Amino acid sequence: MTSILSPRVVVAVALTSIALSVLAAAADDVLVRSPEMVITRADWDAELTRLPEQQRMAFTSSPQRVQVALNNVLVNRTLAARAREKGLDKDPLWERRVALETERFLAALYLDRLETEAGTEFDSASERNLARARELYLINPAKYSAPEQIDVVHILFDTTKRSSEAALAAAKETRAKIVAGADMGALAKEVSDDASAAKNAGRIPAVTRGKTDPAFEQAAFALKNPGDLSEPVLSRYGYHIIKLEARKPARQRTFDEARREILGEMKQKYITEAREAAVKGIRSDTRIQVDQDAVESLVVKVEIPPTQVAPTLPTTTPPRRRAPGQ
Repeated sequence: MTSILSPRVVVAVALTSIALSVLAAAADDVLVRSPEMVITRADWDAELTRLPEQQRMAFTSSPQRVQVALNNVLVNRTLAARAREKGLDKDPLWERRVALETERFLAALYLDRLETEAGTEFDSASERNLARARELYLINPAKYSAPEQIDVVHILFDTTKRSSEAALAAAKETRAKIVAGADMGALAKEVSDDASAAKNAGRIPAVTRGKTDPAFEQAAFALKNPGDLSEPVLSRYGYHIIKLEARKPARQRTFDEARREILGEMKQKYITEAREAAVKGIRSDTRIQVDQDAVESLVVKVEIPPTQVAPTLPTTTPPRRRAPGQ
């Protein structure tokens, strides 16, 4: 899409968004003007509410994102204005749909507010929450144990970029260089088909079971001592050479280590239950009256042709049983 703003203006808008609480720009400040409409600061602030509050700072710190968002607002507002010019907003059916969309938005807004209030209510009972968190930890300490972890370095030879035979040959050749003393990290940057190797030199820290390709995982965890080097291992990505750098055995985390996780789970459960209770209360309201006949009339009845009967296979005449002695 063609840009509507110069880079200088975009940066200014982004910086203004970042400093909203400090600069307090006027809501009627015009950011963009076209022959058909204008976009004001109030429009921009409203657009930002589509993002979770904790994501807005990161969003508005990017001039590119600000520019794309303003372009989208411009297009949508212009098309909406043209729709009104054609009277599309006056059609009774579409008026009702707009009303329903507004109700859906308000319903979502209400639930968001309810969840925020539930989270605040949960946080207000910090001592009770902490006591309950200790109980949950003591009931099931294994849930909060730290699994075995390994740090590895790997080099990948992608079998989609070469034949399987060529990838295996390259893996064996590279392994021989490492055994002879070549630096594996430097080789990873040079020859690995894993794009991240250019930055991390093939290092993958804190690998736990169940998080990587099964063949890769099996070979990596089979390495016993730091410095051990695997034979070429075939995964769904290609052939790998894997070196073990460090191993951390599974251990029981202390309550202090697990506390934030437990409290986070408790808070999310509290919020979810508050949301579900609100919805369930509406659905189970005994005062609701339903005209079942009217509801059933909404169902389009389709005549289904009778199922064709499969042809009957001819029966075979069983052989005549011979009488004894015949």
